[in-house]
Order: sequence, then structure tokens, then C-alpha cells
Amino acid sequence: MRKIQILTLALALLGLALAGCGGGDENVPDGAVALVDGEEITKAEFDALMSRAKLSYSNNKQDFPKAGTPEYRTLQNQAVAYLVQQEKYRQKAEDLDVSVTEKEVDDRVDQLKQQYFGGNEKQFQDNLKTQGLTEEQIRGEIEAQLVSEKIYAKVTEGVKVTDAEIEKHYNTHKGEYRQTASRDVRHILVAKNKKALADDLRRQLQNGGNFAALAKKHSTDPGSKANGGKLTVRKGETVPEFDKVAFELDKGEVSQPVSTQYGWHIIEALTDVTAAKQTPLKDVKEQIRQQLLQEKRQQAITDWSKDLNEEFDDKITYQVGFSPPATTGTTADQ
Repeated sequence: MRKIQILTLALALLGLALAGCGGGDENVPDGAVALVDGEEITKAEFDALMSRAKLSYSNNKQDFPKAGTPEYRTLQNQAVAYLVQQEKYRQKAEDLDVSVTEKEVDDRVDQLKQQYFGGNEKQFQDNLKTQGLTEEQIRGEIEAQLVSEKIYAKVTEGVKVTDAEIEKHYNTHKGEYRQTASRDVRHILVAKNKKALADDLRRQLQNGGNFAALAKKHSTDPGSKANGGKLTVRKGETVPEFDKVAFELDKGEVSQPVSTQYGWHIIEALTDVTAAKQTPLKDVKEQIRQQLLQEKRQQAITDWSKDLNEEFDDKITYQVGFSPPATTGTTADQ
């Protein structure tokens, strides 16, 4: 996909449900696809969005859906829903005292140029052309994105998580904060059809062979080969046959070849087993706080978006042929 993808940022940011609102209305002006509380969503805006979708298909060497097909109807519904939702945000921004300055748009444009194009203006302009965008359009969509971000911040600004809530979550989910038993091992992995090689390597190790050197030469495990076969294993996180032997060995002991779905392993225990233990609350307190904070913010914006859709439910009319499905879509994950 292209480096700058603004089309659905507002929807992805807020994760809002897209509600269907009945059939078409012949009173919508000819030059509009919808009216949102009296404000027109123009056919030109819709056409521009669909043209960009068509260009995106072309750039990805895909055939654009033909008009009248279910695939085309899906794209049409998405485009209209996006434009309608943008207008809802714009109107609600005024109620929330949210506004965006020209400087904020300038700064975000500069940020995009720097982040994706190293500040190269020509590359930025070429990318816009590839997407079928003008700079005016990108600025308009960046403004809409900033409005969405500010609405999100405004709606969730009062969300807090108390120490009591953190402690309750910790006590309810203690199993999630338990450190499993672990130990450091080395292993050599060879293919299933090379049992003879596995036996020979173990004999070499029993006779004083260098485990790390043999692992680097013969092991087929890409994750540990370069490190001489060394890795830290945690109880229950490797295949059962490997896991059982790795935690039964005495420190310094080398196993017989162990057969797993990946081949034959020779395992050496480098350390004693570190016993499983409960992670103290103090060590995960901030992690839990951020998790609960995100969940609460998501709930706050979900509730707000539900109220938003209900508020506008009878304030949106669509041009004949442009009304969305009558069912309510699912809320996107943030």
C-alpha cells in the first residue's frame, strides 16, 4: 500500500459503528449523495474518493469492481459512510469546542514529509500523484484526522484508573502474571532422517567435543545456530518432547538424541532450573494501569459513538441509490 494512507484514519482512530439509515430520499439535491443535518455530502466528494479507490486497485494490479456488483456496492457504501462520518465529526467538533488551526495542519504535513520522504518535497508530491491526491485534498483529510484525534482526547480526558482497580485486576488474573520455570540450555538440531548424525554428535560431545562449535557447524535451528545452540527455554513453551527433557536434565548433563516434529535434538543443560514464581504487583502495576486505561478509553469512545449515531439517526438522508444497508455494522477495534 501507499506510504500515506489517510482514507480511513478517522474511522480507525475512533472505531465507530457505521449505522444504516433507511432508504433513499428524492429531496436530496442532485449534486449530493447525502444530507447530514442539512449539510450536503457532494457527489464530487464521493467521486473523488471512488477515483482514488480505483487508482489503488490499478496500482495493486487488481481489477476494479464493476458498477452494480456486490463488490462495487460495498466500496460505495464504505465511501459514503466515511464522508457522512466525517461530517458528523465536523459538526460535533463545534459542540465539543474542538478546532484545528492551519499551523497544526502544516505541522502534520511536515511530519509526514519528514517521516516518509526524509523531507523530500518531490517524493512527497510524486506519492500524492500515485494516489490520485492533490495537496489540498491531503490537507483536508489531515484536518479531519486531527479533528478525530482531538475528539478522542476530549471524550476520554476524564478517564482514570485507580490503584484499587489495578489491584482487583491483578488478583483476578494472577495466572497472567506468573513467571514460568526457565533455564539456559544449548541444543543441536538435525533433520529427522539424520539419526546417525545425531548419535555421532552425541558421541563426540561425550568424548570432549566442543558443543558450541558442533552446533554452529551442524545445527539446522536458525534461532540458536549462530549462538552455538544456546537459548533460554521456559516451561511449556517448547514442543512437549523437548520441554520434558530440557527440564529433567541435571546441570551440565547432555541428553540422548530427542525426537520431535522438527528432527533430532541433542540438549545440554547449562544452568539450574529457575523455579516458577508470581510476579509481584509492584512490577506490573503500570502495565496493568495502561491496559485498563486503554480499555476504559475504548469503552468511553464506544459509548460516545453510539450516542452520536443515535443523535444523527433521523438527521441523515441519502440520495436514491446511495443509502447504506439497513443493518448496523460492527465496531472496529482500535
